[in-house]
Formats: sequence, C-alpha cells, structure tokens
Amino acid sequence: MNYLPLSLNLADRDVLVVGAGEVALRKLKWLLKAKAAVRVIALDADPRVEALSLNLSLRAVALDDLSGAYLVVIATEDTALNKMLAEACSKQNILVNVVDQPAISTVIFPAIIERDEFTIALSSAGDAPVLTRYWRRKLDAYIPAELGKWGRFLGRQRDKVKMLLGSVDQRRSFWEDTIESELAELCYQGSDELQDRFDRNLEAYASDDGLKMGAVYLIGAGPGDPELLTFKAIRLLQRADVVLYDRLVDPRIVDMARRDAEFIYVGKRASNHTLSQDEINDLIYREATNGRIVARLKGGDPFIFGRGAEELELLVEQKIPFQVVPGITAASGCASYAGIPLTHRDHAQSVRFVTGHLKDGSPELDFSSLQDSRQTLVFYMGLLSLNAICQKLIGTGRNPQTPVALIERGTTENECVYTGTLETIHSLVSEHQVKAPTLIIVGDVVGLHQTLKWRGKSVNAKETL
Repeated sequence: MNYLPLSLNLADRDVLVVGAGEVALRKLKWLLKAKAAVRVIALDADPRVEALSLNLSLRAVALDDLSGAYLVVIATEDTALNKMLAEACSKQNILVNVVDQPAISTVIFPAIIERDEFTIALSSAGDAPVLTRYWRRKLDAYIPAELGKWGRFLGRQRDKVKMLLGSVDQRRSFWEDTIESELAELCYQGSDELQDRFDRNLEAYASDDGLKMGAVYLIGAGPGDPELLTFKAIRLLQRADVVLYDRLVDPRIVDMARRDAEFIYVGKRASNHTLSQDEINDLIYREATNGRIVARLKGGDPFIFGRGAEELELLVEQKIPFQVVPGITAASGCASYAGIPLTHRDHAQSVRFVTGHLKDGSPELDFSSLQDSRQTLVFYMGLLSLNAICQKLIGTGRNPQTPVALIERGTTENECVYTGTLETIHSLVSEHQVKAPTLIIVGDVVGLHQTLKWRGKSVNAKETL
C-alpha cells in the first residue's frame, strides 16, 4: 500500500491551487465543500472557476506563494513548473498533490462517494483512475441517497444508548441490529415514527427482551432481465432474512439476496399452486412477526396483476411495517425489448392492461369496451384463452386484420416474438408450441415491430401459413 487513506479536516485551512482550468475546477469543488480557505493562482482561468467564491489571482505563481499553505494542489500543463513547486513543497513539509503525477505528490485525491458527512474514498494509488471511477459508480448505485441523514440520527442517539446499555458487547449488538433494521428505511423516508420506534427498541434491549423489528418489502422483480431491477430493489433484497419468490422471478435475481437468507418458493402455475394466496399471506405475516425482514419478490410490478395489495392487507391491519418497490411491468419491459411502442402519435393514443384469465372457459371481460382501434391492448396471462380473446374482439367489432404480437419469455435471452393478426395469430401457438409466460399485444403499434426490433427471435404468421 503506497498511500494510507486519511481524512483531512481542511476547514479554514490555507489551500493553494495552482492552475484554473477544467481539471483544477474538479478539485476546487471538493475543496470548497470541505470549507477550505482556497486561493487560486493562474495565468488565466476557466469562466466557471471565476464564478466561484474564492481568492483568484491571475498571474504567474512564485515560490513565496507557498508560504503558509497547508495543502498545495498543482493543476497546470507545465511539467517543469509542476516539478519545481512539488519539490519546494516537500522541502517545507507542505502536503502537495500534482494532478495526474502521483510520483511527485505526497497526497492524491481519491474517487469519492459522498452522502453528507458519510464519505467513501477509493484509490488505485494513481495507477488506474478509470478503474477507480468505474467502481465508484458501481458502489454509488448501491448506497442510499439519505445515508448521511441516517448517520446523523444515529450520532444523536449515542449518549442515550451508552447510558442505558452498560456493556460494550450489549451496545455493539444493539447497534448492529439497529443498522440492519427497518429503522434505517424509516429514516430514509423521513418518517415521524423513527424516534419513537428507536426508543422502544432501545428499551427492549435494556430490559433484555432483545426485540428485533420485522418488516416486509414487496419488491417488483421486473419481467425477466435482472438488469431491469431497480437500485432500491437490490438494496432491500440484500437486507432480507427470508425471501419468498414467484415462478416468474429470474433465478439470477433471487441470487442477489444474502447467501445466508432463507429462500421459499411460492410460485404458481395455472391450476398448480405451491401455496394458496391465503397461505402466502399468512406466511409473510408469520415471518415478519417473528422479527424477520421478509423480501416478497414478484415478477413484473406487484401492483399490476400481482396481488400485491392482497398480501399487504393483513400487514396493515397488524401494523407491521412494509414498503412497496415498483418493478418494470411486463407490458413496458417486454414491449420495449420487442421494439413495440405501446403508444404512438400516429397509431395509439392510449394503452389498456387487461387480464386474460379464463373463467368457465371464456375470458370474463367487457369486450365491447375494447373496440377503439387507436387503443393498444395488453393481455396478461392470456395465452390459454388467446383464441377466445381474438374471436371475441372480432365479434364485437375489431378489424380481423388488427396486428397482434405474442412475446414469449420477454426480456430474457430466450425471448421470441410472434406476430400476426387477430385472424392468424392463434395458428402459431400450436405450430411453435408457444408457452407461458407470454404477453399478448393487440393494436396497430405491433406493425412497428419489424422496424424497431433490436434483439431476440421473431416469427411472422405470414411466413408460416
């Protein structure tokens, strides 16, 4: 390790920056955030530097300018000048950073992830700055935006915790459980219940009850592609003690959870349910009341044909904390991957999501309300009733030549798009053994598929008849 990471308190300290171009500007922004007393000397300055509130001198730098400086940042293209100033700083025991020249620097600027007072610094000792920035972006995506607020709240509780919990081990256990608890999410949300819930937890620890708060995260896992998962979904999934997941959730998404979590499959197929809906509801409630963090993973979006609301009703009644994390619903994800815009100024001014479930062998829908040719229809779970849906639409006025798309396993590497019309599309199902999960899109926008498709396999009914 060539550089020891340290955090410098630069508030009101004299920091000299030599150079005032774009590179210097990036350093200046961090120095001003650190409340340093910054002075800049340069022959000329970027207008953005001139706009900053600092001491700017447009002239050549001299060795005397180093006097009194705690830190010197050199950001010029004059190699000889940079070296001379760096050597002078070293002789006077002044910290010096020469931008992009770590060999003659005594300090370097790391890549920084900032959440108010909570900061993370990454460094490759100047060897691979692009790699360092890459990992900063990766980590930045996983760290809550309100982490600084959570840190400040915990800081305000330290004296209270120390007073009530006498032993170091007891305090450590309490802090570890608290940091991993639902309290963090309450803080991120700005909940008024945070202080009261924290105090109750602390009192339980002080009386040896060891109360740990349970919670439920209802997470939309999207239509298939793991990269469509939201940052928040990943973060909450990795906090869960137990993960309940559906059949349509990609295994790679399930694998994003903690390795030591308990995994329970609660998937459903037509006429084949691992658990009934009531049993799933009870299981979620039971795990949460046992103090566990429950991640309920549902394909697509939990509030669009996902029965998400049903699974929350008991939690609301019993006052168990929960969050709902929306997912990219199948209609949006599958249509986008297939190159089918659900709305288009020339073809469709509205879109309607419809469930295609059968009841007594027939879709239970008001088909007379689905006749607007300038409205795109998206049928979920309608593959088994496809022929009945097409015949009903034709029978109540839709043009038999209306384009139709079947998107099988949409957004996955095995995606296949079958296109035809209300008259012809059903022939493809048996011919190609199309299987669920398959989304049905009806409307003129389907005609744009051949132009806008950008991935996957495509089959047209006209080519197979």
